[in-house]
Formats: sequence, structure tokens, C-alpha cells
Amino acid sequence: MRRNRLIRLLLILLPAAASAPACAGDWLQFGYDAAHSSSNPQGGYTLPSGNAFVTGFSATGVALSSSTDSSPVLATGIVTASGTKDLLFIEAKNGTLLALDASNGAQVWSQRPNTQLAPPSSGLASLSTGSPAIDAAKQYIYHYGNDGAIHKYAIGTGVEVTGSGWPELSTYKPEVEKGAGALSIASTPSGTFLYSITDGYVGDAGDYQGHLTTINLATGTQKVFNSLCSNLAIHFIKNGTTSGGGQNDCSSRQNGIWGRPGAIYDAGTNRVFISTGNGPYNASTGGFNWGDSVLALNPDGSGNGTPGMPVDSYTPTTFQNLQNTDADLGSVSVALVPAPAGTAASYQHLGVQPGKDGCVRLINLADMSGNAAPAHTGGELSALNLPGGSNCASGGDSPEIKPQPAVWVNPSDGSTWIYVVSYANGMASYKIVLDGSGVPSLAQQWAVTDMQGGSGTSPVISGGQMYYFSGGRVVVRDALTGASIWTSSALSSIHWQSLIVQNGRIYAIDGASKLIEWQLDGIFRSPFE
Repeated sequence: MRRNRLIRLLLILLPAAASAPACAGDWLQFGYDAAHSSSNPQGGYTLPSGNAFVTGFSATGVALSSSTDSSPVLATGIVTASGTKDLLFIEAKNGTLLALDASNGAQVWSQRPNTQLAPPSSGLASLSTGSPAIDAAKQYIYHYGNDGAIHKYAIGTGVEVTGSGWPELSTYKPEVEKGAGALSIASTPSGTFLYSITDGYVGDAGDYQGHLTTINLATGTQKVFNSLCSNLAIHFIKNGTTSGGGQNDCSSRQNGIWGRPGAIYDAGTNRVFISTGNGPYNASTGGFNWGDSVLALNPDGSGNGTPGMPVDSYTPTTFQNLQNTDADLGSVSVALVPAPAGTAASYQHLGVQPGKDGCVRLINLADMSGNAAPAHTGGELSALNLPGGSNCASGGDSPEIKPQPAVWVNPSDGSTWIYVVSYANGMASYKIVLDGSGVPSLAQQWAVTDMQGGSGTSPVISGGQMYYFSGGRVVVRDALTGASIWTSSALSSIHWQSLIVQNGRIYAIDGASKLIEWQLDGIFRSPFE
């Protein structure tokens, strides 16, 4: 009798379980996770079996209240004045932070700092292009507001938190420096930190120096590391004093930091990495300028204890040609690459650093130059030209890689894959391979030259598939073969508006500043909770 009752109970419960919504997930900062891998393990996308993408809450997209050139972040289950909602957060070019209902695109709240300073001769097109960041507890969202400061808001209401250092200074030079990349947050053994990077405006004009501001979220204290005049750990003053005891500015300029995710924290080495753009480099000859370099710092943003010295550094031997041709090494941030099984002990911490020169470099993040110290040049483990390029050996501004790579570990065999998309010259996938001694290198797997007629944005991997914007269309490819799976209808042209893939949905912003959602037919048509 008990057995029959159990069978009847199972028959009642099984249909309910089959139709129950899947557990929702968050996308709290650019690139999905703290490593900014852009690899979402949620999975469950079964296009080859007959499901199809359908447009979600609006066939033509929801027009945003402010012009936008950035990527959204997502937090689920947020209590708002109008109920509990999943919220998308989008940073507009004019410094406005938008909070939108993820189910229909409706605006829930918005905030814009009162003080706004226009950049020189560039208009709104050159303003905020980064993404905000949300803390792991989903209490606060942090936002660069075009006023030179980072602002902290209650996530459900938009009420700004002030005091104890907030709003926090990011730059004294908002007229010539901007927060081009995303804010990022990392929990480390020494605390939880928020990282903010700066770059100049389009045209590389004015008195700007890229720098990293690291903020301790528990105390509100901060540290600054400048990529030029790195011996001065201060925020510089625009057109200030550049020598002597009262020095508060640097005579060297450029070296902007503008990779899409901003700073990258690596838990394996317990270091934070920044990649600089083209500009002067003289660190290997005793100077404090770090153009076209990858710099490793302690989690709190400090160096190795010697004034101006990072914990470690990588600079390609072609740095001068990169500077001469405007071919920023730091057009993207370094991508953290898990070492596959069998990798030798000395190479357990890997990173891939592409650049505008079209060269894809594999670096040992534990010893980037191979000299166990900063301020050396060369030392990469592997360097391959993106198809169509030839500048690994000489340097040069082509083919330009600006989108941030995605990194994926294939669950079927543990292999590590890297997906590199150029701005307008195709893309390629790479895999980490090992020689007989376990030394890793890059091996190209497949490449695509047809970019659907235009530029590409940072790719996302989910469920064994790669999603990215290409020439104003969303494209989905098989991550292992590159085979085309789905392409959206044409949208307005795009620039930095990378999409996100979460909870059976694609969220994207097109060049007309419209938010568009696609969802998979079939099982993903149900609501999520």
C-alpha cells in the first residue's frame, strides 16, 4: 500500500517538476564572473535539436532613455518599490545609470551625478563606455559617472550612498580622462576590492595618464598606481607641476588603460593585472613609464615595495613599434587561461594578451618575462598572428583586436579554449596544447573571416556555443567547430555593446540604444525565478 501511495505521489509531482522554471543566475560584472571569462556554465541551449530563438518582450527593442555604448549587467531577485524583479543595469554615455526590469525593459530607476564635465571637442560619443559592477551580496551597484568619481547606489532603490569616502575619486581630470573600461570587483584573501581604470578620449589628446584606482570596499580607502610616472602613487592634477618637490602631474602622456573588463584579478597568483595602451616605455632602462605592458600588482593595488615597481611585468620586444603605430597592446585586458591537466608545475598560471597588432600572446602569469622580476622585455611562451595579420615579430596596427576574448574549458575533455574576435577582421579560436615536457603553447583551431559585414564585439560562451555581435547582427556558433547555428536579423550598427547570455535569454543593446531580448523556444519560454 505504501508503495502504491509513493507511485501516485511521484505521478503528481513529475509534471510539476518538468514545467518548473529553472534557477535564475546573475551577471554581476563584465564577462560574467570575477575572472571576466565570459563563459557562463549554465548551459541548456539546444538549438540543434529544433528549438529556435524568438524575440522576447519587444520585436523592435525597447528604446532607452539615454544613448548607450556599453554592456549590461544583471542581478536577479531584487526588491524594488514595485515588487521583486530581475534588474538589468546599463551605463549610458552621458553618465546616467539605468535600472531596467529584465522581464519587459521598463525603467525602474535611474541616477546621474549632478556634476558633468564635457570632454574636449568630442561630444557625447566619447563618454562612458564601461559597465557598472554589483557586489556579490547584491546590495550595491557601483558606477563611474563621468564626473571623475565612482558612485555607490542601493541596488533596489537607486539611493546614493555617501560618506566614508563615497563617492570615491577616480580622476581629477575628467575633461581628458574617462573610465573607458568596466568597473570590476574581486574578493581576495586581503579584502574585497573595486578596481577602476582610466583612459584618454578618442584622439589620444590632452594631459592624461592611464592609472588604476583600487578601493577597499570595507574601509573606503584607496590606492593609485600610475602607468606613467609610476613612482608617484597619487591622482595627478590636470596640467599640474611635473617636476620638483611639489610635483603633482606627469610630463609623460598616453598609456591609457581601456580593455573592456578593466582590471583582472587572478586568484591563482593573488595578483591584479592591468594592460596598458601605446605610450612611452622606459622601465627596462630605469624609468617609470610602462607603455604597452601588462602589469601585475598586489590585490590592494600596490607594487613590490620599491617605489614605482609593480610586482611583475610583461612588455613585448616590439614596444617601440607599437608606440609608433598606435597599436595598443592593452586594447584588451589579459584573459586568464586555466592550465589543462598535464601542464608543468612552472606554468600553472596562464594568460592570453592579444593587442591591436593582431598578435595573440600566451604569458606565464607567475613570471611574465621569465626573469622573476618586473622591468624586462619579451618572455612570452607563445605568439600567433590572428589570421590575416603578420605583426607578432615587428609590431603594427593591424588587424585590430579590441573585443575581450572569451575563455572556455570544454567539460568533455578538460581542454582550454580561447576565442579572439577582431574589431573588423575576423576571429579565431585557440586551444592550449602541451609539448612532451608539459610546456604550454597556443594552437589555432578554427577561424572565421566573414564578420557579417562589420565589427565584432566581445564573445560569450554558454552551453558549448559562442555568442557575439558581428556587423550589427547577433551570431551564434558551435564553440568546437565554428559552425554557424543562428544569426539574428539586422540591427543598428554596434561598437562596444557586447551582449550577455543568462537564464535562457540574450540581452543586447544595439547602436540605436534599443534593448533587445531573445529567448529560446520551448523549455525556455517559461518564466524564471
